[in-house]
Amino acid sequence: MKRLALATLVPFLLTTGAVSAAEIYNKNSNKVDFYGKMVGERVWSNTDDSNSENEDTSYARFGVKGETQINSALTGFGQFEYNLKASKPEGSQESSTRLAFAGLRFDGKSSLDYGRNYGVAYDAPSYTDMLVEWGGDSLVATDNFMNGRTNGVATYRVSDFYGEVDGFDFAVQYQGKNSNRVVEKQNGDGYSLSASSNFDGFGFATSYGKSDRTHEQSADRKGDNAEIWTIAAKYDANSVYAAVMYGETRNMTVENDGQFANKTQNVEAVVQYQFDFGLRPSLGYVFSKGTDLSRRGNFNGGDASRVNYVELGTWYYFNKNMNVYAAYKFNLLDDTAYVKETGLDKGDQFALGIVYQF
Repeated sequence: MKRLALATLVPFLLTTGAVSAAEIYNKNSNKVDFYGKMVGERVWSNTDDSNSENEDTSYARFGVKGETQINSALTGFGQFEYNLKASKPEGSQESSTRLAFAGLRFDGKSSLDYGRNYGVAYDAPSYTDMLVEWGGDSLVATDNFMNGRTNGVATYRVSDFYGEVDGFDFAVQYQGKNSNRVVEKQNGDGYSLSASSNFDGFGFATSYGKSDRTHEQSADRKGDNAEIWTIAAKYDANSVYAAVMYGETRNMTVENDGQFANKTQNVEAVVQYQFDFGLRPSLGYVFSKGTDLSRRGNFNGGDASRVNYVELGTWYYFNKNMNVYAAYKFNLLDDTAYVKETGLDKGDQFALGIVYQF
């Protein structure tokens, strides 16, 4: 789930500055920026046993940001982002629209937009979604209510509490019903809220979301609502980035076999250090436990670990546009009845990649 702008979190990483988009138009109070990255990547799976496999996971990602000055107090803006996978033969490549929204910004202090965007419930979990290759997968998922990228969301954001309190931001979001899709990606009407405070390198955030479940989702008799709450803290200064997150979901997280978990408890943590010569080592931990899980096969129900791993990795930045990275995932899941019945992967993985970005 890592955003393209990961490198902008470390503007001190090189004396040349952080990655910035390429301006392709700027005239008569209208501005358009173009950004993107190309990634060559290979991932080895089950590296801890004789059944090791590997595959190419290369991709390209491009986006456009635009804004227009309507008057001295009002600015219009929009963003589009597209992902193209490159691991299959020509003509069979997969592609997807990640973001597509437009809105208005008022006096630079608040904004209102609508379209396909990040859910506000992702605001706190985004603090720890910064691992080199994996991460952000304890409770965050794409098109799973408002805890990742999703569509049909109206988002109102306020910066610095309307200019009155530096570093205090909050957001409110509404999502309309989406039912004409597979049941795991459906959602009813819902809302999410977030608040954050940042000062002297420290940051604190909390987010909450609640949605109606669709008729098809409620057929599992686990309830008519889906819910998520999270809290997170970070330190981002003096070449150090460290963050921790705790969150819980109700009737929202989709299990590996397609069922919705009654409840999950989730912990994520990450620490990174930026060396002046371009190296950025990273250590991350992700854990998720399902509680009161439904019975399935030889699993008699109750509590079970869903996600449990440590990621050790690093980036090396040649400059603001070019980097290479490597990461190893130490999978700590035991071979339990739940893991067997849901088909969870309990093997280690290794990733190696090279990135050009602008």
